[in-house]
Parts: sequence; structure tokens; C-alpha cells
Amino acid sequence: MDVDTPMAMTAPQADSEQSVPTTLCYNCGAPLAGSTLCNDCMKTSVDISEGIQREAVLNFCRDCERWLLPPASWTVAAPESRELMALCLKKLKRLNKVRVVDASFIWTEPHSRRIKLKLTIQDSVANEVILQQTFEVVYVVMYQQCPDCQKSYTQNHWRASVQVRQSVLHKRTFLHLEQLILKHNAHNDTTNIKEARNGVDFFFAQRNHAEGFIDFLHTAVPVEVTKSQQLISEDIHTSTKSYKFTYSVKIVPVCKDDLVALPIKLARQLGNISPLLLCNRIGTSISFLDPSTLQVAELNSKIYWRAPFTSLAEAKDLVEFIVLDVEPTGYSNGKWHLAEATVARASDFSGDKQYFARTYLGNIIHPGDSVLGYMLTGANFNNPEFDQIEQSKAFGSRIPDVMLVKKYYPRRQKKNKRNWKLKRLAVGESDLLPTDHEKERVENDFEMFLRDVEEDAELRATLALYRNKKKDDEMSIAETDMTDGEVPKIDMDELLDDFDDLDIHDN
Repeated sequence: MDVDTPMAMTAPQADSEQSVPTTLCYNCGAPLAGSTLCNDCMKTSVDISEGIQREAVLNFCRDCERWLLPPASWTVAAPESRELMALCLKKLKRLNKVRVVDASFIWTEPHSRRIKLKLTIQDSVANEVILQQTFEVVYVVMYQQCPDCQKSYTQNHWRASVQVRQSVLHKRTFLHLEQLILKHNAHNDTTNIKEARNGVDFFFAQRNHAEGFIDFLHTAVPVEVTKSQQLISEDIHTSTKSYKFTYSVKIVPVCKDDLVALPIKLARQLGNISPLLLCNRIGTSISFLDPSTLQVAELNSKIYWRAPFTSLAEAKDLVEFIVLDVEPTGYSNGKWHLAEATVARASDFSGDKQYFARTYLGNIIHPGDSVLGYMLTGANFNNPEFDQIEQSKAFGSRIPDVMLVKKYYPRRQKKNKRNWKLKRLAVGESDLLPTDHEKERVENDFEMFLRDVEEDAELRATLALYRNKKKDDEMSIAETDMTDGEVPKIDMDELLDDFDDLDIHDN
């Protein structure tokens, strides 16, 4: 009785097992229900990545550092970036048939011309079993020139050019414009940049890129633009024509710290300001300052080009003076403070010949300081506007003997001792080889521009300055204190990180 009881209890269980069909896995023999392959054997025997490439080719242009995005577009992608990852995944066929769970770069030697990806994918197989698999894909980087770079080696490689010119004897305006271009990356679409006499030529592969660059110039300096076009080819069957476009851009021949004689009629229109002025800023318009009254006037570029005029004197004509006495008047306008100063020329300093001047540098200069200014006594200007000012009595004041411009800081240090530096454009040389005199003049202009950057905080705010770690390490604190004196210094907080790892010219 005790033996029969468990048999009676297990009989219904045996009947239920016999009602469900049972098979064995043909690989490992594990019991299955409704299948011929167990999950473990399915993972080892089924390859869900079948048909997906394990090797592919990426085309890279070494000139412009862009990647080929099939069929014919070229895109910029940094190493191990999301853009490069998307480009690599698009190169793999049948990858859209599975689900990509994870993708990451595997480090390779930079010179190996190989890019490795580690991919993790998922896919469902028989009986809705989801399998996951990880594998590697190797990309071979092949060098190929893009069409734009191929055209750069031919005669008609550019479609539009912008010829920027300024009729002055120095490069200070172009040095400032160069820094603005670099800060805003306005030169990214250029195919070539070439130096020319009195200016720079910018070449573009497309016309709209050139027009975008001209729009940037309008926001940087007062310019006048004229356009011309040249027929390259024509298809008489389809009436399709191909043109080259040339844009001539003229910058106003007036620069910061220049002495300017305005036409008397224009001076009256600008708030009845004195016609003998200093140019204190160049932007989208020209800003003038009357040193004797601190009155300011803005001249729009469109108004200027209706009746253009030139400067009476520029920075190369500045004369050094020694301040003998300063008497503040108590009147100020922003950062400028009006004062009456007595000065003498530094070249023949004896105290016998003294000059009186009203200046806007009342809060900067002190007795014994050196200042730079224009000597108007005995000067002979071949300028019709200046002759009208001498003959006219509309303003009831005579022409001053001296017009002071800015404080002068004698620099005993070498110019390569600065702990900051600037980017420079990779500009090709002109067809005419520069003479030794021209090279020396360019170096002097660049040194004057660097001094303006040090002395003018408003100018520095519009530029991008970088740390010069090499020069900073070479100079000791004692040497800096000994050589700098009262020379304005740039705070390290105003400087950006060093860029020694970039292909950029140093200052």
C-alpha cells in the first residue's frame, strides 16, 4: 500500500509530460521544447554580423584635411569625433539591418593610416531570441585630393577673388584686419591668400563665399566695393556661361592717430566741430576727436566716399616731445581729460623753444614724460583742406603749434621678449620680391602695431592674444623689472592658451 501510493500521485505528471513534444538540441543534446537548437549553442553558432564589412576604406584630402562623404561631398571631421564616427558607420553595408548598441574608437598609431572601431550590435533570430555580438572594423585611410584642391594647382582654380587695398605707406590697418579675420575665422573658405602691393588678395572657390567675406569687411572697416566679371567659358548649345568675379575693396586711407583736415562744409555738418582733428578709432565708421575741446564726431563710410580726403600726417611723422608742465582744466569726456601742457622737442631740448598745446591726455601725462605729437609750426602741407582752414576765420581759432597724440614709452627691451603673441595668416608672397627697405618697414609697422595693442585696452578687447610660454620662461622677473620700466603690460588673464601645437606663424 505504501509503494503504490507515490505511483498514483506521479501518474498525472507523466501524462502531462507526454502531452508536450520534446526534442533534443542537435549540437549539445539539451532537451528543448519546440526548437532544435538551444540558446547557448545559438550564440556560438549564429553570426548576426554576417554580411557586415570588417574592412573599409576612408578617403582623406591632406591639403584641406577633409573626408570624402560619398558620393561627392567632402566634410571636416576631427580625429575620434562624432562626425568621423558617423562617417565610418555610413561606410558599412547592411549595418542598417541590425541594431547598433555601442560604437567606440580603438586607439591606433597616428601614422599607421588605420582607424579601428569596436561595434556592439543586436538582432533577433528564431523564436524571437535576441543575440548580441561585439566585433571590430578596420578602416584604411587612403589619400585623395578633393576637387577644390585639384583646382588650386590649375590656372582657373578660383571662381572669385577679393582684392583689398589701402593707399597708405604702412601695414597697420592690415595687421589689425588680419587679427579680426583670424578671430572670426572669416578666412576658412579661402583657397589662397596672396600678398600684393598696398594690400592682400583673397581667393575663393565660390562666389557666395567671396560675398560673405565682403560682408565681414563691411563690419570691420569702412570700405568701398566695386565688382567686375570675366567670361571663362560658354556652351553655345545650352547657353551656359562660366565667369570669374573680382571684387575690388578700398579701405579708407585714414588710420588711427592720423592728423586730418576736414572740409569746412563737412565739419559744420558733423556738429560744427573743428576741421583740424585726430582720428582716434577706425571701425564701421571713422571716429574723430578734437583735442582742444574733446568733441567727438563719427563719419559714415558712405558719406566719406562721396567726397574722399586723405590724412595730413600719419604715425611716421610723429615727433617726440618732453612735457614741462601740465595744468588740468577740470573738463573731461569719458576717459579723456582736457589739460593745458607746455612741451619742448626732445631732439633739441634746451628749454628755450617751448610750445603750448591743449591736450586730451591730462590724466596720463605728467611733467618729465615723453609724448608723441605733430609739429604744426613751420609745417608745409600740400593739402587744399588745410589751406582753406588757414584762410577761413569761421572757427575763430588759429592753428595750434603742436598737437599731442599719445604718451611715449621708451622701450629698452627687445621686441621678442614679450610673453604674448598673435596668430598670423599664411599669406603667400607677391610676384615682386620685396626689397630690404620694404622688409624693414614691414617689421617696424608690426612692432608699432604690437605697441598699440599693449597701450590700448579697447583694441585688445577686439583681438585674440595668446600666451608665449617660451618667452615667459626665458625672462626672469629681475630682467623684466629692469627692462620694462613703465611700459604697459598685458595681464595674463587676458591671454588665451598657447598654440604651439598648431601650424601658425609666431609674432
